[in-house]
Amino acid sequence: MTTTDIGQLSDFEQGVPRQLKVDGRVLVAVRVAEEVFVLDDRCSHEEFSLSEGEVDLETAEIECARHGAMFRLSDGAPMTFPATRPVKHYDVLVREGRLEVETP
Repeated sequence: MTTTDIGQLSDFEQGVPRQLKVDGRVLVAVRVAEEVFVLDDRCSHEEFSLSEGEVDLETAEIECARHGAMFRLSDGAPMTFPATRPVKHYDVLVREGRLEVETP
């Protein structure tokens, strides 16, 4: 596993998807309360950027802007159709006040 520094918690605006390029991957990071979640930035239904979608802070889910599929931020699981496959989820570690995303 490789860890990459992605900043501090304060660098992320609550509920606003932010695209990251890490280790040759395009990811989306979303802050919910005091936690940042990271997923692949591609809807599993039709390869559309999730960073263009809306976040539901109450359910901690992100919506694909193209067809409305919802994905749980904590693990990338599809919550609504048309998506049936999960989106890859990446662990985020906190070290000395900095956030690091783990990639294989």
